[in-house]
Amino acid sequence: MSTGTTASVSTHILDTSIGRPAEGVAISLSARSGSGAEWVALGGSATDADGRCKDLPALPEGTTHVRLDFETEAYFTRSTKPVKQAEAQQDAPRVRDSGAFFPEVAITFAVVPGEHYHVPLLLNPFGYSVYRGS
Repeated sequence: MSTGTTASVSTHILDTSIGRPAEGVAISLSARSGSGAEWVALGGSATDADGRCKDLPALPEGTTHVRLDFETEAYFTRSTKPVKQAEAQQDAPRVRDSGAFFPEVAITFAVVPGEHYHVPLLLNPFGYSVYRGS
């Protein structure tokens, strides 16, 4: 996973509106070495049938901050049934045209060398939550 000189990152997504993994969500990984440094795009991948993204690029040595960008709008556009079910349970009228209130989710976090960071995304059409997993 990680060496003594770099951190490593993994993630998965659970669609809490249906209690299932979110398959096919594109994820981009960026890193920087210090608060004032420029972000460097490292590449990306997409979640598999289990909602996991197993092939994110390795972090370069000296990385101090990581950003995961989740493209959620395309997922909810493809998966309209969970959106319609969730909207039907809301008291407020529909106020958006896209399949997701949050069309993308960007998570930024600090890392230290030698540590592994598993950052799950709990997602539904109207909100999300993240945490440092194990």
